[in-house]
This record gives sequence, structure tokens and C-alpha cells, in this order.
Amino acid sequence: MSAGIWGKIGGAGLGGLVGGPIGALVGGVAGHFLVDREGAPFGPTPRDVVFTTGLVALAAKMAKSDGVVTESEVEAFGQVVQVEPEARAGVERLFDLAKATTAGFEAYAGQLAATFGEEPALLEDVLDGLFHIAKADGAIHEKEERYLRAVAAIFGFDDDGFRRIAARHVRLADDPYLVLGLERSMDDATLKAAYRRLVAETHPDRALARGLPPEAVAIATRRLAAINAAWDRIAAERGLR
Repeated sequence: MSAGIWGKIGGAGLGGLVGGPIGALVGGVAGHFLVDREGAPFGPTPRDVVFTTGLVALAAKMAKSDGVVTESEVEAFGQVVQVEPEARAGVERLFDLAKATTAGFEAYAGQLAATFGEEPALLEDVLDGLFHIAKADGAIHEKEERYLRAVAAIFGFDDDGFRRIAARHVRLADDPYLVLGLERSMDDATLKAAYRRLVAETHPDRALARGLPPEAVAIATRRLAAINAAWDRIAAERGLR
């Protein structure tokens, strides 16, 4: 979480409005209870705050569902949620509050789905971040896998969509086509066009242009690397350059 976002959450005024379970969580940290809806004088919902706070909340709930937080998972969390030293204590409080709240993960996932429903790539970013944390100890454990599937379902991803996202992080069928969500039956020209479209849609510059936080940019960077690695394998198999 960048210092800028933390300033929005912890400052005297948010300069926006959040609402819902994520807003209540932010209010619990900042000392403000944010229940206003869009259209109030404060302005539009701050998407960067919703994205990052929702990601932290879901990571906290995943840790609670698994029951064990390893040192490697803590390190991975720090890679996904980028925190300036002066904001670390606040982020830890946010994480602990999210673990302790009566709101289930479904509430946080539902609010993210409602906020970013028209931009499914951002919901993939959240799942990519959660996968990165879950796999940090060398394996996706059964409870974590069930949790990730449940979050993906709330986000609107079917089983094929979940497997495509998971394939970027764990070896399912070791199939680069699965990583890209493409079919082996596609001809070279169709594959190239689909790959270029994926690169354009995933490029971190798009996240920057939309004013999203560093967390989204870092996740998009890792996703692009996975896409490029899968394409390199396909290109080598087909003799494409």
C-alpha cells in the first residue's frame, strides 16, 4: 500500500467515499466511519483505496482460513502490498482488523466484484496477488485452493477461468496454452493476434494510466511476465519468432 493511499485512509479527510464492508474496515483504521454513497459531496469512490484495502482484507481472510501464516507468506504479502516504512504499522492494523471482523470474505469479495465488475482484468489482479501470497511457502494448500476458488466464483470466473489464472502460478497440466486461455487448434496468425491483445490488455502502463495503486501495477507486471513466458514456449514449439 503506497504512502499516498495510506494518506487517504488515515488522514483527516478521505477526499472520497467508500461505503460497504470495505468502507467500514477503512473507517475502523482511520477513525472515520465511511458510509456515504456515490453522489455525496465528497466525490466519487476512490478506486485505489477500494482495490488495495479489498486486496489486504482478502489476504487477511485467506490467512485466517488457512490457520497458519508462514514467514514466506509474510514476505510475499510485502511484495504484493507495497508499503512505505511509515505506513507499515497502519497496514498491519488493517490486516489484523480484517482477520477479526465479523464480515466474511464473501462481503469483501462482493464489494470488489461490484466496484470492478466492468473491468475483470482488475479482479484477476486481485486473484493473482492472492495466488502469489498463497504459493509463497511452496504449495497451494487445500484450504487455500478452496478459498481462491470461492473468491474467483464471486468475481464471476467459471472453472475454466479459474484454471487459466491458476496456471500462471502452479503447474496444472503444464500447458502454456492454458496460461493464455487459448486453444492448441488455433492457427499461428490467430494465436499471435490473441497474444498481442493479451499483452496490450495486461501491460502495467494501463494500470498507471487508470490511476491504480502500485499494488495493481506490480501484479500486472508479474502477470505480463507469465504471459510472455508461456508465449515463448508456444513460439518455440511452433517455430514462431
